[in-house]
Amino acid sequence: MAATANRSSSDGIAPTALAEQRDRLTEVKPGRHRVVSCYLKLEPRDRSRNKYLIKLKNRAKAVAQGLPRLKLGREEHDAVLRDLERVQQHLRAPGNLPHTQGIAIFACEGLALFETLPLPLVYRSRLGVDATPLVRELASLEDEFGRLLTVVLDRTSARFFEVTAFEARELPGLRADATRGKRFHADQGGSGGWGEHAYNNRIREEKQRHYEAIARQLFTLDRRQPARGIVLAGTGTEAGAVEPFLHTYLADRLLGTAKLNPKDATLGSVHAGTLAVRETWERAQERKLVTEMLDGEGSGWALNGITPTLRALSRGQVRALL
Repeated sequence: MAATANRSSSDGIAPTALAEQRDRLTEVKPGRHRVVSCYLKLEPRDRSRNKYLIKLKNRAKAVAQGLPRLKLGREEHDAVLRDLERVQQHLRAPGNLPHTQGIAIFACEGLALFETLPLPLVYRSRLGVDATPLVRELASLEDEFGRLLTVVLDRTSARFFEVTAFEARELPGLRADATRGKRFHADQGGSGGWGEHAYNNRIREEKQRHYEAIARQLFTLDRRQPARGIVLAGTGTEAGAVEPFLHTYLADRLLGTAKLNPKDATLGSVHAGTLAVRETWERAQERKLVTEMLDGEGSGWALNGITPTLRALSRGQVRALL
């Protein structure tokens, strides 16, 4: 078993690129220029027939009509209108849309600012104009999403990734010492027998050692910096085969599995795959809570309705709020 170095990715973002973007946004100081901040949902229903463009156009029109209330100078007023048009023009091109379910755009002509950030989700589409970028939602989203660990594996290798709401970063991987060849070939004139049995046992033991090494590495990474969840990815059934080897602490945080090939996985595909697994896990957790609420309603362990819920909140009796 050997460690391997990080691989580069043609469509991935450098580990510090998004962090640098957020730093640039938070460092903007209030001045005479105004910044256009756009948070836009890009869920499948929003992309259908370009509905997101219609909603964006309506919001841009409302913002433009409300500009006189800001009492801006003519130059700043016209610059905001041009920034609104720049945002819309950027989103009209399908190639500029991320694969995630949301996007944030910050534009200010006077500051030579135009930043786009793919988001795993957007709570509410909105368009605003202020003296500084509206980045509070970015911070809250990053805190809520936390840090996930994703491993992409096959029988002979494993690649580890740290995934956040905005990006994926590759960590050192593992490579197993594997027996060459995929099938046993008996000696000429022979029938296999014990030779085939030993060969298959060796393959099985190599797999188990490989899975154990992956589980140990995940445990080490988690001890170094605890993760909110674990995602296993691989081809066929390889990913799920690691689950029995996970420490209890990690097994309790397993979000699910994804289909990815470690030989051609990129930062972008790992990030998208991890987000999809996390979303599926979240929907399952929500359905579970709703079922518990409906089952517990008749026994007094759950409440449904605004008034009884507010009364329970005031008494500190609420465990989960839906």
